Amino acid sequence: MSFIYLFGAFVVGAYLMQVVLGMKQIKHFNQTYQELRRKGKVAIGRRAGKIKAGTIVLFAVDQQGKILDARKMQGVTVLAKFHTLSAYIGEDIHYMDKYHPLVRQENKLIQQAMENAREIYLRVEMGNYQEEQPLSPLAGTKVQLQLWKNQVQAKMKRSVE
Repeated sequence: MSFIYLFGAFVVGAYLMQVVLGMKQIKHFNQTYQELRRKGKVAIGRRAGKIKAGTIVLFAVDQQGKILDARKMQGVTVLAKFHTLSAYIGEDIHYMDKYHPLVRQENKLIQQAMENAREIYLRVEMGNYQEEQPLSPLAGTKVQLQLWKNQVQAKMKRSVE
């Protein structure tokens, strides 16, 4: 068997394994979310990871803002799972910022995810939360081209003057 066929089979196998493990991770997220949702409102904080580990924090919160349950998932691969953050149970989500003593003990990515959860929870509580839709790759490219065009026009204008 030639090297190309062997390499192609490896790539296809790795891709299929990634898909299966990704689906399993999504199922785990949904189960954890449903479990927390039965306890109360769920504040979700995320810190997307491109090169570094991605982080998701889930807080089950009662009507007064007390944390009933807390979970975190942090990792680079699809093998990451949720782990309990028992130290946060009973704390008030309104005070979960970077100055809180418990939050300061966490790594920077978890701190950012916790602040994101708190910020979104407060915005939803006030009634002015709108989900920000990310740009599609095509729209992002269009915006980038427009910026370059404007920069070139500005340089041309300065050179003429």
